[in-house]
Amino acid sequence: MHHFQYRNNKLHCEGVSVEGLAEKFGTPLYVYSQATLTDHYQKLDKALAPLDHMICFAMKANSNLAVMRVLANQGSGFDLVSGGELQRVIAAGGDPRKCAFAGVGKTEEEIEFALRKGIYTFNAESEPELIRINKVAARLKKVAPVAVRVNPNIDAGTHAKITTGTYENKFGIQFEQVEGIYARASKLKNLRLRGLQMHIGSQLTSVNPYELAVAKVLPMVKKLAAKYKFEFFSIGGGLGIIYKPALASGEEGWWNTSEAKGLLTPDTYAAKLIPLLKPLGLKILVEPGRFIVGNAGILVTRVEYVKRTGKKNFVIVDAAMNDLIRPAFYDSYHEIVPLKRNGASKTIPSDVVGPICESGDFFCKDRPLPKVGEGDYLALLSAGAYGFVMASNYNARAMAAEILVNGKQAAVVRDRQQVKDIWRDEKIATWLK
Repeated sequence: MHHFQYRNNKLHCEGVSVEGLAEKFGTPLYVYSQATLTDHYQKLDKALAPLDHMICFAMKANSNLAVMRVLANQGSGFDLVSGGELQRVIAAGGDPRKCAFAGVGKTEEEIEFALRKGIYTFNAESEPELIRINKVAARLKKVAPVAVRVNPNIDAGTHAKITTGTYENKFGIQFEQVEGIYARASKLKNLRLRGLQMHIGSQLTSVNPYELAVAKVLPMVKKLAAKYKFEFFSIGGGLGIIYKPALASGEEGWWNTSEAKGLLTPDTYAAKLIPLLKPLGLKILVEPGRFIVGNAGILVTRVEYVKRTGKKNFVIVDAAMNDLIRPAFYDSYHEIVPLKRNGASKTIPSDVVGPICESGDFFCKDRPLPKVGEGDYLALLSAGAYGFVMASNYNARAMAAEILVNGKQAAVVRDRQQVKDIWRDEKIATWLK
């Protein structure tokens, strides 16, 4: 369950009034619930308890140091895709020895840094990458732990921009080529073949694609594990959440709603996969991101104007696509609710839009919303994943502040960016002075 509820018709994050946070810290404002983060992590951890397992949080979903510290304190490892993300893990108090380094474009500098820090595994996505890792490890007189990322050619049925498990995507190695690549990699003296990894996409709300992919890869895992003494099998991440209304209907959380019945939950995920995975006798890695943080965060914004045309009711807010790009980029749905409920049942079809000079700068179109006016606050729900982490300074807009709530406590975990800091590292060429 998530911990955003109305109390006396005012939206609260745990024990804290969201309106109070907006008035104190300004908007746009990201607000995260620590209780939701820990609850989601613990539910998944408990569901997977019959397996020797390690959860590696996909920090690309939300890399705020405080969010990461919460999860590190729970025992989480991290799935990362750059040297910068590994530095963030260390800054947040995470353990590099519980990190899996993914991504198709690892540089020599990133590989060297990760080897020096003793990461758990590189998830290699091509044969040239394995050769490069071996070369860097040889130079450092180290042995690099690696796994090949197999592309099982399973279409998970997600948005085209977040599908990763078919041969049309840049990720991983074709299923039919994997055994040959392991055979050649086994001759590289500075590699340790530690396991095998797969990943089929993001925002999966059914366990069926996982079941299909695991069943397809399993015979190969067994064969390679016996031959190369594997330690782990990573089944990737991509566990999805329900973005459409839960809070407004009075439900306590997405996995309790009727909409979620028969869809992906920690228990349904584990029930289908544990019988397949337990006989392997290997450590099982999972790499969830959105599942843990998505419903743990909201974006709060202030209504600046209401503009009515002959055809449209535009609610113009101070947040924009630079703060939360998912609706513009993926046509994604985020539930939008007022911080104060007035009890009125009448709604108005509205476009909620930001101030950026792009037609794509919108959060919803023609959605029935309660009547609001200048100065009112709205919350965009399920904004904890791929929200701030994908933000930009487009239109010279400063980035939002971030708040972490724990019970009745609230702390600023990222200060609002100052506008002058946007160009702090820029210089005017000497001949222009």
